[in-house]
Amino acid sequence: MSDTLARICADKRLEIAERKSAKSVSEIERLAAEAPPVRGFAAALHAAATRAGAGLIAEIKKASPSEGLIRADFDPAALALAYEVGGAACLSVLTDAKYFQGEDAYLVQAREACGLPVLRKDFMLDPYQVAEARAIGADCILIIMAAVDDALAAELAGAATQYGLDALVEVHDEAELERALKLPCPLIGINNRDLKTLATDLAVTERLAGQVPPDRMLVAESGIHAPDDVSRLRRAGARGFLVGTSLMRQSDVAGATAALLAPSEAQV
Repeated sequence: MSDTLARICADKRLEIAERKSAKSVSEIERLAAEAPPVRGFAAALHAAATRAGAGLIAEIKKASPSEGLIRADFDPAALALAYEVGGAACLSVLTDAKYFQGEDAYLVQAREACGLPVLRKDFMLDPYQVAEARAIGADCILIIMAAVDDALAAELAGAATQYGLDALVEVHDEAELERALKLPCPLIGINNRDLKTLATDLAVTERLAGQVPPDRMLVAESGIHAPDDVSRLRRAGARGFLVGTSLMRQSDVAGATAALLAPSEAQV
């Protein structure tokens, strides 16, 4: 685990403890049971990839440790609607406050503004957070293999199933991919960002893609800025794409989303 990720996870564990003190497990489970019906995240992504050659997970992200403030005029509802109009299959919403200036409320606002399924993008380290995700309306969670051991990864995946959620399992290298494939999760995300340097390289997806079996859907993450990047990663075997910063910086988010997907729609 990189120093940055270790620091984030240490802070996240403190946050989880505080949240548990403020809201009991039984209370968060009750709220999860009362949440709006789940929208099928993996199904929507798969349908888009089958129809158009690529399924886009468009990310709503105000800031990040590597980029700082990404978008000053930040309106989760407006961004969600723009992504939907532009052709995104799913949304990803950052809810981590300390490092990404996210909030649970952003996910609620984004989901209410559109009909797309939503991933809660956060550092998941406790099944409590999975119940939280469902309680705020999430349809999918993220499991970062670099942040968890095999037992915790399996526990998180099991909790997701319990709440009817999908899970996107994120890996950065061969060892993490081997571990991820032991989980019963169809979505495998390959993150092109080096956790130590924070630099991105699309060759990471190209290197690992051949090791992802056909019964899993490969989602390329990070470093995707242009239609050519989507085309390149499609040739490597990616069918899903998680894109945030490059779209969040655009004045016309709907138009930029459509333009990013245009080559995928034109290809067979």
